[in-house]
Amino acid sequence: MAVFKFFRISLLVLFLAIGCVGCSNGSDNAQLLNIIGSHGSGDGQFKYVEDFAFDYNGHVLVTDALNSNVQVFKLDGRYVTAFGGKGQGDENLKKPEGIAIDSDGNIHVADYLSGYIKKYSSQYQHLLTYSGYGPEKGHTLETEFMTFHPNGLLYVPEAGNDRISVFNMQGEFKFTFAKSGTGKGELIRPEAAKHNSKGQLVVADLGNHRIQIFDEKGNFLKAWGKEGSAPGEFKKPTGVAIDKNDNIFVADIGNSRIQKFNAQGEFQYMFGSAGRKAGEFGNLHGIAIGPTGKLYVADTANHRVQVFSVK
Repeated sequence: MAVFKFFRISLLVLFLAIGCVGCSNGSDNAQLLNIIGSHGSGDGQFKYVEDFAFDYNGHVLVTDALNSNVQVFKLDGRYVTAFGGKGQGDENLKKPEGIAIDSDGNIHVADYLSGYIKKYSSQYQHLLTYSGYGPEKGHTLETEFMTFHPNGLLYVPEAGNDRISVFNMQGEFKFTFAKSGTGKGELIRPEAAKHNSKGQLVVADLGNHRIQIFDEKGNFLKAWGKEGSAPGEFKKPTGVAIDKNDNIFVADIGNSRIQKFNAQGEFQYMFGSAGRKAGEFGNLHGIAIGPTGKLYVADTANHRVQVFSVK
């Protein structure tokens, strides 16, 4: 066993020494630092990585849709604990995807299958269940990657209802915006909603292969992108991450790459390609910028999280 562990560590060191072998057109801008996880149901293993949040304890929280849990790691990838899990209790989850942390440090987890959003304490104890499954206001359908806004409201994209629903920290429904369609401000299966320093919401409009920007009241501001593989184009954008300078990173399932745009939506660079090697991606989902500026990537088909330094 000791020899096997040494072999695995040696391989990881070799991968990191090579750098971002899967990067294209952005290898000078994105460098692979760490790989977290492997396939399985044990501690620190994944079956379907979805999205991330960073708690006030200095941990990264990772939702796993098929293990039905949220796993907690130190920022360097060391496993800490897990919560949720399969079962019928209030604390259990079916298919957790979106996750966000409110200003009190409580953790809100969106359950894709049940429509419930479950609230946990900073010590991972269940506190509250709210919302429910369906199309009516206050309920959700196929919830995705959400964000807590500085105004104290939680913005929840619903792939099943083609809209964004908004709740307060206590789980009370406030309003909804957008509708199904291809026009400005309309959505088809929105996958992520994240906010920038101005309070604007950056939405991955997966079915329309574009990014849309809204204000905090849900008013449309701008959009960019179309279906394709050229720079600035998308094939099903999923995860969105925003850095301290309001640069926007977008994960793209169909192109197996991550693109960076400036705050105005102008293309900067891209990296990644399809594969299983270090720095390559399969079925990209959520991405997030951590407290030290590193980019965490849900490399879902490869059952792992990849961590990059990005310029």
